[in-house]
Amino acid sequence: MALWGLLPATTPVHVALVIAATAVVWVASDGLESSADRLSAHYGLPAVIQGSVVVAVGSSFPELSSVIVTSIKGVFDMGVGAIVGSAIFNVLVIPAVAGIVTDEPVDANRPLVFKEAQFYMLAVAAMAITFALAVIYEPAAGTLVGTITRPIAALPLLLYLLYLFIQYQDVSDHDAGERPDDVRVGYQWAVLAGSLIVILVAVHQLVEGVDGLSQTFGVPEFLAGVTIIAAATSVPDTFVSVRAARAGNGLTSIGNVLGSNTFDLLVAIPIGVLIVGEVTINFGVAVPMLGVLTAATVALFVSLRTDLELSDREAYMLLGIYMVFFTWVVTETIGLTHVLPR
Repeated sequence: MALWGLLPATTPVHVALVIAATAVVWVASDGLESSADRLSAHYGLPAVIQGSVVVAVGSSFPELSSVIVTSIKGVFDMGVGAIVGSAIFNVLVIPAVAGIVTDEPVDANRPLVFKEAQFYMLAVAAMAITFALAVIYEPAAGTLVGTITRPIAALPLLLYLLYLFIQYQDVSDHDAGERPDDVRVGYQWAVLAGSLIVILVAVHQLVEGVDGLSQTFGVPEFLAGVTIIAAATSVPDTFVSVRAARAGNGLTSIGNVLGSNTFDLLVAIPIGVLIVGEVTINFGVAVPMLGVLTAATVALFVSLRTDLELSDREAYMLLGIYMVFFTWVVTETIGLTHVLPR
């Protein structure tokens, strides 16, 4: 129910709820990322770790919240769609916008390209394998439909622990230099915790609004997640990466994108399963989308590997690829194409 039954469940209310919830997520995420940034500086974390772990996890909390809420609500396909759609948005649109709005190319380096990008590709493959294991060992009613149980969901989490171990090794070898002494640590932790709570509540209302719209217009849950929720929850990542790129911090900008997506795939989806116990997944719908995500990731990887920077031409290319993807999703939604099984 819209705002816990305080508002009528009508289309205008659902639209207003989606817009308002997106704005709240944006504002709360700004406070979340600001506090995470100050805490990272206080604890002396290197730029690539700050972007790929601390800031990435903070800006990924809207996606994590969407999975938790949709799992409890019983529309898990919408949550998975939001994660996959957000990941595609992140690797195509965010670097493109960051590259377009800055005067200079967005810089990268070899650790970012060969460690972060390649580990993220591994995360995409791990999620496809997780879905496949659900279909093979826990088949559900329907063609290519499987049940993700808690033991299966634990596998991606183990891979994320490996990711954290690798990042820890980098932190242990890093010389932080002089750290700022004007950070109010207790206050920043309080801002971070309060922002997390606000985001969770806002995302709950966002899911309610999108679910209402999908039922009214007959939009499949997965596609509703890929489009509306994905774009709304990616707003924080966009502003974080664009701000970092304009400040000349290309490593933090791109590292946030890759780290955020790694967290979404290896942590957000499994946590939703761990909360509710088990969920069903349509392998026939999820895997083509993961295929698109893989192609998008390869496009970003190739762009970054070229001279270890993202040029304006490459930025526009990434944006064009996303427009092709979005057009295809629209044609699937209105029934002009039938690549995804119904």
